[in-house]
Amino acid sequence: MAKPKEKEPVDIVHQNAIHVETIMKELRHQKLYTEFNINPFKKLHILTDKPMSNITNRKEEEDPAFLQAIHAARLEPTKKYSHPQTEAQEIGWMSSPLLVSDRSDRRLNFPRQNSEITKYMEAAWRLKEQTQNLG
Repeated sequence: MAKPKEKEPVDIVHQNAIHVETIMKELRHQKLYTEFNINPFKKLHILTDKPMSNITNRKEEEDPAFLQAIHAARLEPTKKYSHPQTEAQEIGWMSSPLLVSDRSDRRLNFPRQNSEITKYMEAAWRLKEQTQNLG
């Protein structure tokens, strides 16, 4: 049988060197952010003050950058972006009509026309609906 290898004693100097190197690597890649904002894409719930609070109507300064970010987040996608961002947005991205509708052009406009039969059936349907609603 093979004898199990004995563990070498922990070298504290070596462990400390590894620890220092790890910390130096973390400090090199660390970014310190000091400016914090509310996420404009999350729903903002405003809470009321306590009923017995004596600070009720204090005026806060408005932050124009924050207000602009909130308003930009609330816009519809066609006003936010110049091109669709997803495949689903491509379907209704250009919602303006391709042709200007001309009501006087008989080739593309088929208005509703009434005849004696359609007037009679419209009156019959109206009478049927009224009797069903009353009964």
